Amino acid sequence: MEALRRLMQREGISAFITPSTDPHAGEYVPERWKSRRWISGFTGSAGTAVVTLDQSALWTDSRYFIQATEQLAGTGYLLMKEKIEGTPSITDWLGTVLPPGSVVAVDAWVNTTSEVEHLQNELKAYGLTLRTDLDPYAEIWTDRPAIPQSKAFIQGLEFAGESAASKIQRIRKKIGQNAIVVSSLEEVAWTLNLRGDDVAYTPFILSYVLITPNDTLLYICKEKVTPEVADYLKQEGVDLREYDDIIADLQALDLPVWVQAEKTNYAVYSAIKNPIRKESPVEQMLIFKNEVEINGFRHAMEKDGVAMVKWMKWTLENVPKGGQTELSLSRKLEEFRAEQPLFKGISFESIMGYAHHGAIVHYDPTPETDIPVKPEGLLLIDSGGQYLDGTTDITRTIPLGPLTWEMRRDYTLVLRGWIRLGSAVFPKGTCGTQLDAFAREAMWKCGINYLHGTGHGVGQFMSVHEAIDLHQFRMQWRPTPLLPGMTITDEPGIYIEGSHGVRHENTMLVVFHSDGITFGPYYSFEQLTLCPILTEPILVDMLTEEELQWFNQYQQTVYERLAPRLDEEHRVWLEEVTKPL
Repeated sequence: MEALRRLMQREGISAFITPSTDPHAGEYVPERWKSRRWISGFTGSAGTAVVTLDQSALWTDSRYFIQATEQLAGTGYLLMKEKIEGTPSITDWLGTVLPPGSVVAVDAWVNTTSEVEHLQNELKAYGLTLRTDLDPYAEIWTDRPAIPQSKAFIQGLEFAGESAASKIQRIRKKIGQNAIVVSSLEEVAWTLNLRGDDVAYTPFILSYVLITPNDTLLYICKEKVTPEVADYLKQEGVDLREYDDIIADLQALDLPVWVQAEKTNYAVYSAIKNPIRKESPVEQMLIFKNEVEINGFRHAMEKDGVAMVKWMKWTLENVPKGGQTELSLSRKLEEFRAEQPLFKGISFESIMGYAHHGAIVHYDPTPETDIPVKPEGLLLIDSGGQYLDGTTDITRTIPLGPLTWEMRRDYTLVLRGWIRLGSAVFPKGTCGTQLDAFAREAMWKCGINYLHGTGHGVGQFMSVHEAIDLHQFRMQWRPTPLLPGMTITDEPGIYIEGSHGVRHENTMLVVFHSDGITFGPYYSFEQLTLCPILTEPILVDMLTEEELQWFNQYQQTVYERLAPRLDEEHRVWLEEVTKPL
């Protein structure tokens, strides 16, 4: 932090803001751009560090309050708990600690256009100005990781279900005689059926795409492109440009350019002569899965279910023997997933929280935090796999031995919410915010709530958090209607600090349910995730008859779909744990 302050003094800067993003506004970023982690020591995936010449603070959301408190202790950073009453915004805080006329700086390459404009407007009210042309980490982070150089590879039609040329043509129909710059790696991957290994947990390749009425240009470090990929791109009508050429080409382009300010970094946006601020049509397209992708999801979920069944049985048998920790159990689950066909890695760092660690919503164990797992209490495991035919995201809470009544109550309340949302039937036009209360009602009546969203989109061999600004289950308003072909998670939870956490999660597909009698059609959810929920902690008397019937049917479906893929030992175990309540 002192090196940053020396640079700030040299440049006449009073504060520097470091977000958690990269030039493509991704959720998971390559090591090179993990500057916020480097400057603060906080390892959570979301947060913003602000350093002035004599103070420092870090903003993060409720998923990381406990983790951030622990990791920031003794660092000099003040923890700012977002969305908690009394917590100032970054600009309000800067307005109180800096005198008018001070200069605040950000790096235009890792801040989106909308964020930069918001900061400019907010800071102006305090008499502060914003500078955007500085990346201090290029100088002070002496062992900064290099830009990733993995090779791009093709996501074949047997998995994608639609050619890149067809997708590009659909995009052109949306933009007319304009151009569009695609900055999101998720959208680039979907558009070109191209994948890579530049970003942890997500099969993306660092690149931009520029589509005009006549040309499609892929901006990528050319050493990433094999002869096979080069030939493929040529056949799909895509020309190659160097990654760094994007600025010069945009500056020379006379066409109006569609650009999404929320996803495009300010450096790229500033190079466009005539920007048209629009929501990305690509994002709106990729959230609807075609039949090939849907069948791929089903196959991936069966394989993932097999891995989970093997892991659950192994865990329940081996924890009582001793010697297991959160990290050892995480490694074991990855081993079981790696046995499955078309496995390409995990879809995010496994959240393996035993006992009080289960109350840390996004806790992932490290060698420093790893603890022994004992045959008592609850173990929360939220994990997923990347397969060529689909991405998985699943949470199960595992009873390992004696439980308190409160643990059983919380397990059952979460189960009730999970069932109510998963069994919902709703008319066309319904959005996730309208359904979010289904997951919370039972626990609300007991005076319990959770602060994270209840569900998010899931990509098809892409990001486990797909199109995060669109379809969600969340208390905060999200207007995107839920329509057939969308994939979305159902994951309510209860977290008791210092004691335990409970979460149940499935990935679901929105499907047609019926025409209805009035105001149809009506939709419902197909449960894509196939994995039993262990029944020992359930307080059965708390379930309604309808909830009990739906749950038993789900458990039976899990057995019927997974049993043919299991050997006799695991099939017998699965049959036992899926018996009706």
